[in-house]
Amino acid sequence: MEDDSDPEQSCWAGLPDVCLRHVFHWLDDRDRSRAALVCKKWSRAMYSGSLWRTRTITFNGRPSRAHTFEFETALWYVKKFGKYLEHLEIKLLNPYNAVLTRKFQVTMRGLLSHLGKCNSRLVSLSIQHLELDRVVWRSMVRAQFIKNLGTFLKRMSKHLDYLNLKGARVTLEEGCELLNSLSYLRNKSLISEVNIEDFFSLHLPIYSSTLFHQAVSKFHNLVILTFNYNCISDELLDILCKHSAHSLCTLNIKCHIHDPHGQVVWGMSWANLAKRAPRLNVNFFFERVMKHDHLARILLVEIPVRSISLRSCYFSDPDWTMRPTLINLLPAYRHVLQKLTLEVNNDHELLDDELLQLILSCKRLFFLKVWAFLSVTFMEKLLQNRAEKKCILTTIKVRIYTARQETSEEDRLLRDIYKKFKYLIDSELNYFVITYPMV
Repeated sequence: MEDDSDPEQSCWAGLPDVCLRHVFHWLDDRDRSRAALVCKKWSRAMYSGSLWRTRTITFNGRPSRAHTFEFETALWYVKKFGKYLEHLEIKLLNPYNAVLTRKFQVTMRGLLSHLGKCNSRLVSLSIQHLELDRVVWRSMVRAQFIKNLGTFLKRMSKHLDYLNLKGARVTLEEGCELLNSLSYLRNKSLISEVNIEDFFSLHLPIYSSTLFHQAVSKFHNLVILTFNYNCISDELLDILCKHSAHSLCTLNIKCHIHDPHGQVVWGMSWANLAKRAPRLNVNFFFERVMKHDHLARILLVEIPVRSISLRSCYFSDPDWTMRPTLINLLPAYRHVLQKLTLEVNNDHELLDDELLQLILSCKRLFFLKVWAFLSVTFMEKLLQNRAEKKCILTTIKVRIYTARQETSEEDRLLRDIYKKFKYLIDSELNYFVITYPMV
């Protein structure tokens, strides 16, 4: 490589550093290490900070020879290149037993400790789906992990801009302690995006907790907040209005059937927040919360709703019906709703007409995803209205449930509909429609 007499080698030797780094960018760790042995120039490229700014570290939760060195490799990486890190994602995949969670905790203690000492660039941290309430997490291991994570967040709080602890499943006290870590140095946090969806354990009425309100009141620059409806209260909305209204753009709210969601929240609180935060969009994600009276208590007209997702997860309950929701509730957002997702098992009621009328009334709706019992003619009517520009849909994803295993007739009709509207579909739509036997 160092000998310029070989034209081919000379060509590689003269490769600009920016091109060499681009090549290294597409190599995995093993190939990068091997390439670094070629010559001094390639070795220097190996240690270019731009190659190591983003990292996903995955720990497999099941014992396997193939994954034996994951823990050692993670520590090696942080010690070698941790000072360059700006975006770190850590995944623990379904830990099998207490031995693996203990090993993960010990590894994370070393990893976070070293990173906290050598790194001053980290702006993004994601550690999702820890599920710390599972029995594989012994109480001492769990407590030590949360302590180590809290210490690390205190060190990083000055420049951390994004934190994702989705699915941590911690207690109220543990969760508030971690959130308080972000404001440790200045008694306030300027972090802009926080994801605490399923952060707290199931069944906890977080909305009534003074500890939680105090923790959130220290966030003074929130742009995007993702959390569960069991955190929502008039007090929380007032806190967001007071401290983050100037920056707040998005609230992503998940409402699960097993989370408390019967609290009373006044429309005036939402109206005040919407007025003080004019750029605010609210996205709702409902999981098996399908009864009209429950939804009506939550979906107040004062909320600037951008998207709504209603999922029954294949469950069918004769006590709930979607028709009042489609006719009376969702049309209240016809001037603001942009995305609608319905995944419902409506085997006890037909919703074709009601759904079509809702779509046509929502003047800003561009995304539609529906998994439901529908007639094939619904698709023909929808596409006809789209062709006549009576709606502005650009994405249509539909799974038509059928009560029969044999769907050849429905499939044939769908093909005919596609041929009829082929030009529209191919040129203007992100379109995917299938039939699906629900037997």
